[in-house]
Amino acid sequence: MTPRHFILATAGHVDHGKSALVHALTGTDPDRLPEEKTRGITIDLGFAFLQLKDAAGGGAENSTSIGIIDVPGHEDFIRNMAAGLAAVDAALLVVAADDGPMPQTREHLEILAYRGVRRLLVAISKSDLTDPLPAADATRALLARTPFANAPLLPVSVKTSTGIDALRAALAHLLAAAPAPPDMGKPRLWVDRVFAQRGVGTVVTGTLSGGHITRGQTLLLQPAGVRAHVRAAQTHGRDLDHALPGMRTALNLPELAGIVRRGDTLTIEGLGEPSAAWGVGLWRLGLTGDRPLRNAVRVHVHHGSADLAGMLDLLDGGLARLRLDAPAFALPGDRFLLRDWSATRTLAGGILLDTRLPRSGWRKRAASWRERMESPDDPVAWGRSELSWNHAVAPRELLNASRFSRAEIEAAVESLLAAQALRRVGDPPLLVDAVWWDALRTQAIACIDAHHLRHPEQRGLPLTVLRAALGRDLPATAFDTLLFDLHAVGIRRAGDVAARVAHRPALPAPLQRAGTSLREQLARQPLDPPTRKQLAPDAAARAALAFLLDTGEAVEVSPELVLLAETADRAAELVRAHLRTHGRATVSELKQALGSNRRVMVPLVEYLDQRGVTRRVGDYRVPGDR
Repeated sequence: MTPRHFILATAGHVDHGKSALVHALTGTDPDRLPEEKTRGITIDLGFAFLQLKDAAGGGAENSTSIGIIDVPGHEDFIRNMAAGLAAVDAALLVVAADDGPMPQTREHLEILAYRGVRRLLVAISKSDLTDPLPAADATRALLARTPFANAPLLPVSVKTSTGIDALRAALAHLLAAAPAPPDMGKPRLWVDRVFAQRGVGTVVTGTLSGGHITRGQTLLLQPAGVRAHVRAAQTHGRDLDHALPGMRTALNLPELAGIVRRGDTLTIEGLGEPSAAWGVGLWRLGLTGDRPLRNAVRVHVHHGSADLAGMLDLLDGGLARLRLDAPAFALPGDRFLLRDWSATRTLAGGILLDTRLPRSGWRKRAASWRERMESPDDPVAWGRSELSWNHAVAPRELLNASRFSRAEIEAAVESLLAAQALRRVGDPPLLVDAVWWDALRTQAIACIDAHHLRHPEQRGLPLTVLRAALGRDLPATAFDTLLFDLHAVGIRRAGDVAARVAHRPALPAPLQRAGTSLREQLARQPLDPPTRKQLAPDAAARAALAFLLDTGEAVEVSPELVLLAETADRAAELVRAHLRTHGRATVSELKQALGSNRRVMVPLVEYLDQRGVTRRVGDYRVPGDR
């Protein structure tokens, strides 16, 4: 049977025997600092490893591998305790039989719930000192106010070894029903230790979740945005080619010397960017008091292994905006913990709902946060809310920056397509909110048709005008996809305009006389026409001239010279023929060949240079590339 990997954290009041119990279970003393040995209390995170056989009997191989994180129980070290709960699958709450639940018992229970821990086992320690039943009853009453009401309680004694084997069996049973931590292709390792090893370089340790990491792989350190290669990987001293979710993982990353620190995240590219503004949902258990949250207060935000500083902006119904002092990397769906600015009180737990808040108008997005808060594990609800504010996204981008797997996202897309809440349009395809897309198409069609009615002489509605009418914040990809989609209703993109396929530019009746006059003037002396000001002295003539230029019936040779298109083409052929015969020619020679004058010929040959018909070499023109 392939071993499954889980992370177990301890919890409980100071001096209730968490570290001693870890030692009894694993043979490893998790207190590693000299000061911890001297003071007799845990100050920082400690680590141990436990391997258990399958609860159902299994085979010869052990099937459950548990990385244990031992946390401090003293209230002064809650920051360190919270750093150890980045990706915990289960927790072992330790309550001393001679004390019963104490203040940190309550706060640790709140923190476990707020950080998203779902499985709990309670050890009533020091049961050799007194009857454990009163402490067990008090603990059960406390658990009834939490998501852990049905957690099993076991009396244990490290001194007499009573209940230690039963505790191992209970852990095996607790985790046997737990799904293995998923590999979603979105690995994140929250760094909780950094040290340098002689001959090796910088080593970081942390809890790996969301995906695997391979030796030799390139990772991205967030929020710094620095790339680094994994030279080596280990778990509990054992070398690895692949570190899996649920493993305590050590990575050798020499390139990060002096850069990486506790609180950073190692991940891969393409999962989003660090953000300093989060949309969040907050909730409270009330085990440590129920003083109301206050608006615009400084708070500590414990996310992953980081302690972040920020400001809280409260909205109605448990929603809020967190403004962090500096950008931090997180994914929507992550759990976090709020503590007061003095770091003496746990305020609330939260779920991250949105990491891409605009600087203005962000409150409008808050309406869709509620669905995410009410359905934190439903990718369909999250996909629907994503489209409600982004409207159009590439398939690979929908919920990519989230805690959902690719398979879950693809299933959510198919569900939304089937419910006609979502459309897949364009090539390459774009996922769009159906209601928004229909309204956008209707508005675009109306704009184009209205322009044809107002300006039948024009080829169509300029794309810049159309995009401005639809909203300047419309992404370029969505606009291009819209033009592609409008083919189905007989609208095409023609250069820099959008027009009905059946539309044929025509001068309106009031301008038809001016158009006829222009054609006659330009045809009367083809290579010696009137100047532009003479051609179009009034508004009607200028509008008619714009029509001839827009439809290609006339061409603008220079700002002051306009020719009929057929005249310009005939002149180009005459110049080509002359150069084929003579090889090269001056402007004066071409003027004589075409029977024109210098006023026309100088801008005409420059126009032909631009078109590639001719090429200037000194004072001569020679054949061009076209």
